[in-house]
Amino acid sequence: MPFDMNSFQRHLSLETSSESLKRTNDSYTSGDNGSTEFERPMESRPRQIETHHSLDERSLNDIISSGLSSPRPPRQLETVKSSECLEALLSPSIRSSAGTPREHHAFEPHPMIADAWEALRRSMVFFRSKPVGTIAALDPTEDSLNYNQVFVRDFVPSALAFLMNGEPEIVKNFLLKTLRLQSIEKRIDCFTLGEGVMPASFKVLHDPVRKTDTMIADFGESAIGRVAPVDSGFWWIILLRAYTKSTGDHTLADMPDCQRGMRLILTLCLADGFDTFPTLLCADGCCMVDRRMGIYGYPIEIQSLFFMALRSAKSLIKAEGDGKEFLERIDKRLHALSFHIREYFWLDHQQLNNIYRFKTEEYSHTAVNKFNVIPDSIPDWIFDFLPLKGGFFIGNVSPARMDFRWFAIGNFMAILSSLATSEQASAIMDLLEARWTELVGDMPLKVSYPAMEGHEWRIVTGCDPKNTRWSYHNAGSWPVILWMLTAACIKAGRPQIARRAIEQVETRLAKDGWPEYYDGKLGRYVGKQARKFQTWSIAGYLVAKMMLEDPSHLGMIGLEEDKKMKPSLTRSASWTA
Repeated sequence: MPFDMNSFQRHLSLETSSESLKRTNDSYTSGDNGSTEFERPMESRPRQIETHHSLDERSLNDIISSGLSSPRPPRQLETVKSSECLEALLSPSIRSSAGTPREHHAFEPHPMIADAWEALRRSMVFFRSKPVGTIAALDPTEDSLNYNQVFVRDFVPSALAFLMNGEPEIVKNFLLKTLRLQSIEKRIDCFTLGEGVMPASFKVLHDPVRKTDTMIADFGESAIGRVAPVDSGFWWIILLRAYTKSTGDHTLADMPDCQRGMRLILTLCLADGFDTFPTLLCADGCCMVDRRMGIYGYPIEIQSLFFMALRSAKSLIKAEGDGKEFLERIDKRLHALSFHIREYFWLDHQQLNNIYRFKTEEYSHTAVNKFNVIPDSIPDWIFDFLPLKGGFFIGNVSPARMDFRWFAIGNFMAILSSLATSEQASAIMDLLEARWTELVGDMPLKVSYPAMEGHEWRIVTGCDPKNTRWSYHNAGSWPVILWMLTAACIKAGRPQIARRAIEQVETRLAKDGWPEYYDGKLGRYVGKQARKFQTWSIAGYLVAKMMLEDPSHLGMIGLEEDKKMKPSLTRSASWTA
């Protein structure tokens, strides 16, 4: 059964860092005179985003009820001898052991937790003495390139970790600063971007002479392929809701600037155009898969994030003034989008058999093969990969094309947003268990599957040397996806799947230096160009641990299914009897 978030009561506590915590990058030292400078984005180098365990088969309800019925003993602060000691101020409320690396427990937390928190805090970026985000990576052995910037999508797991640990200040500051950056003019060559576009990233430069901090944003003009990040705006809205749910503070979302920011983001997506589908048309490189990988069209990752951002905005936008009309537009799009994705993107054994028997060149509203997909275009691998029990949302659907590849983020976010029905969520979990070796392997988790090779790789990726087979976005393994997997498993009532994946991560991730991604069919090798001490690999692990220990954290990132979202089918307005 799907996880009922309303059955939990959230417990938050505060932890403060001592002033002796050293900031590791002098370029982020804040100014003294309080001045602020927002400059035009400056040219920067492109970013390179870069054994089977026994399972506890108890149901989620059993885990929760046993956890809540057996209160934990009071915890004492442990004295830690370290040059970077963190003093924890414990509240009377129950805390997650993953969120309190310096506490003494009746049971010993995994040693990776303390290391992860220390690494996460070293990655913090400060603007005018206030924390505003975390940099992408702190690898001392590599050229920083733009890994020393704060990326909107990369900061999300860091933000969730801080929220779960009762430290919302950095998240609030991040939301406000990126909102301020949204308002500046965005020009690439002679072209001006849409007003609602959120930055892909920003950096903070400190001028020790003038004693000022300068925040410089990148809206895609410095990105690989010069592609604007479609997902940044969606993640911003999703994070705003997470902050509101976690803190209970609605004043931030109710600010006129935040209300306007949400409307600007969604106006770009809800504008009338030539589209005949409710999905969002996007270019390659517009999301986490930020290099050419043949996702042009309607990639499932963007559609899932779009759906979740719409639902998050619906709970935050005030129904006054033009807000009421805007909410009506959101409702209409949600209904159409949910039907379209559930109907046309879903693939299980029965649906694959239907596609296999499609007739082509069908005309009129009675067509079954609505996208004119040629059955001979079905790749051979999918017939052996898809089990009799299980299913998933395929990567893309557009005229004459179905991309049958698995994309992890799109499927997990579909579960978290309830774009996937409860039956579909269970089927995705069944697929994971049936194809564990292919999708999880030795290091969770494949961002996509399978890898493109040979002539297909040359044509689709443009011979991209970083996206060779089983590496990077071309079926590489990314530890950051662990937090999405864990959240989706809890929501689908299958926490044992996440527990198994976390146990695998704990055997290697810290020892390998928290790399960005792994290579190989099983994810056994640290990525050939992967940065070490990748912040979202660190934060993703912490979020997964805290969420598995205290499933009530799911409330800030998961959405219950809207029972009213059952659209009725109507004839096309252009068709007459």
